[in-house]
Formats: sequence, C-alpha cells, structure tokens
Amino acid sequence: VQLQASGGGLVQAGGSLRLSCAASGRTFSSYTMGWFRQAPGKEREFVAAIGWTVFIPYYADSVKGRFTMSRDNAKSTVYLQMNSLKPEDTAVYYCAAGRGVDSDYGRVGRYADWGQGTLVTVSS
Repeated sequence: VQLQASGGGLVQAGGSLRLSCAASGRTFSSYTMGWFRQAPGKEREFVAAIGWTVFIPYYADSVKGRFTMSRDNAKSTVYLQMNSLKPEDTAVYYCAAGRGVDSDYGRVGRYADWGQGTLVTVSS
C-alpha cells in the first residue's frame, strides 16, 4: 500500500494540528496503521496505532490524553488529531501500514509500508 501523509506545519505550544494519511489500494481495511515520529538526531519512535480488527487506538505514554488516532476505511485514511502540542512534539511524523495480527504496535519493523513524512514544528 502507498501512503501519503499531510497536515504538518508550524504551531505554537498549546495549539492543535490534524495529520492525515491517505492510502492507495483496495485492501486498506486489512492493515494495522501506525504513526511514528522522528526528531533530529533521534531514533524513530512510536506515537499511535490502530488495528484492522481491533479499532481501539493504542498510544505512546508521551502523547496519551493529547493525541487521538482514528481511521476511516471508506476513505482509506487515518488521522492523528494532536492537541496541547509541546515543543518536544517537534518531529517529522510518518504513517505506516502493516499486515498480520493486531499486536506489537510499537515496533518499527512490524510495518512494511511507510509514507514520506510530514514535518510538525511546535514553537515555545
């Protein structure tokens, strides 16, 4: 599946952004979808994921209560609503897709397909 992320930008601390990730292909509904981020000089880290059989989103502790992930299978799109943004949320955000059992959401290697990334910058 091919992924196209969008919605990044510059926002002040405390503000909000909504990222979107549109997928091509007719099998989107059978993919686990994830969001990851990578800040300069740091490793890529898990942000959120939502399964294809279990539609309850799973979040990293650092974003829990502030970010909300959702999926719309009819539009082959996942979203990441980001509220109460902090400067430490600054990163390139990537969406990812993976097949298989809904588990192991936080592992980078679990996802075979990745979008190009969208930059989120949060100013203090």
